[in-house]
Amino acid sequence: MSSRPLHFLRRGQPVTLHDIPADRTLLEVLREDLHCTGTKEGCGEGDCGACTVVLGERVTDAQGQAQLHYKAINSCIRLAHSIDGMALWTVEDLTQDPDIALPAGKDLHPVQEALVQCHGTQCGFCTPGFVMSMFGMYQNHACGSALDRQGAQEALSGNLCRCTGYRPILDAAQYMASLPVATVDAPTVIQKLEQLAVAATQSQDKNTYKRPDSLGELLQIRAQYPQAQVVAGCTDVGLWVTKQHKRLEMVLDVTAAAELKVIAQDKAQGQLRIGAAATLEEAFTALQSHWPQLHKFATRFAGLPVRNSGTLGGNVANGSPIGDSMPLLIALNAQVVLASVRGERSLPLEKLYTGYRQNVMAADELVVRIDVPLPKTGTTTQQLRAYKISKRQDDDISAVCLVIHLGIEDGIVQTASIGAGGVAATPARAVQTEHALIGQPWNAATVQAAQAALEAEFHPISDIRASGHYRKHLLGSLLQRFWLESQGHTGVSLEDIRVEVSV
Repeated sequence: MSSRPLHFLRRGQPVTLHDIPADRTLLEVLREDLHCTGTKEGCGEGDCGACTVVLGERVTDAQGQAQLHYKAINSCIRLAHSIDGMALWTVEDLTQDPDIALPAGKDLHPVQEALVQCHGTQCGFCTPGFVMSMFGMYQNHACGSALDRQGAQEALSGNLCRCTGYRPILDAAQYMASLPVATVDAPTVIQKLEQLAVAATQSQDKNTYKRPDSLGELLQIRAQYPQAQVVAGCTDVGLWVTKQHKRLEMVLDVTAAAELKVIAQDKAQGQLRIGAAATLEEAFTALQSHWPQLHKFATRFAGLPVRNSGTLGGNVANGSPIGDSMPLLIALNAQVVLASVRGERSLPLEKLYTGYRQNVMAADELVVRIDVPLPKTGTTTQQLRAYKISKRQDDDISAVCLVIHLGIEDGIVQTASIGAGGVAATPARAVQTEHALIGQPWNAATVQAAQAALEAEFHPISDIRASGHYRKHLLGSLLQRFWLESQGHTGVSLEDIRVEVSV
């Protein structure tokens, strides 16, 4: 079998590449095959953002209208074939794309002009990545006008500057909205993408990179090729390629299956249903619409380029004990839906895992959906907090993740669900601690007893991120922090500290 041709749109023209191996990264294609060296290779693991490019994908809005959706992503860990049928912009393209109308008399895009005017570059290595993240911001936030400084900082959290020149870069992110506007001719791009989709239609049978566009076909291929490596956003599998030099002989990409990208409310069942191929950014946006307090946790999950590529289903199926979405979903009492050609089954998310990166899925099964119970209205007060502790504030992996969800009525804890990450071989539910809380008065004595139960419930290992002793102590400290926050105390976390910046 051979790899399928790769089709995408660049600089207003369709590009077709042949004989691209299934495990070749987008960055390799750009730098080595297309000789576009403006996109830099930095960390090779999606941490630094030097390789950031922007994808444009045709999507349908709630009114059935075609829209162009822009996503800044890391090209170093993104498999090249995953952008099939999309538009691609690199740092070289902002002044070379006929579908981008620059301001009259200007030869730079406002994003680039803002960085020049604000002196937002020093050695310049990181600059292409910042330019592209800012271009994504520019397109998704009304030419940058809808972004305050905090929003700009959150959107750029996936880009690192080795010269620590963040202040002028953030200045530029705000300044670009004041410059004459550059526009993308979205209707024309959408029309070209539709034409590209027709031209690119092909059979999956003889390809080593399989990307079916329906759930039925996806499950058929999974049953036929159980040895194929399943991928979604490749934010973890991509590291196998770039760091472990692992070869992927056959790849099954789930991200084109339309049914897996749907996020919808099932009011009859009282559930938020999140398709497994919904990106982390899309999934967290949906969760925040019901639990606004999750915003900071969502932005700290990872930088925006990672959240734009990674999927909720991929994070769940991967089952890393330090993955942050699983403790949250466990605390929300989520169910994971598995499917194969034999049918569907549903189980509590914490029951999916049997050991380190091991699960109960059969060889022909896939995670297709996560069902999250919606908040209930009534007299019970719901308290939900999600805590991520890591060495770096942004764009880092957790040492410990703890999510606590209590229902309190008349001063008594009626319900308790607690998810923990980084403290066991799998993401885990703190069952004993939940039992120590349910039915007890919500007071300092109950919290103290629950702290002891939580610290005794897990026996975490020591590694490069934290010692086992620190992790155990941290669990109890986070529960104490939850108690203080529930009583209205401030100044108990870094989030309460505001540093004034003069612009």
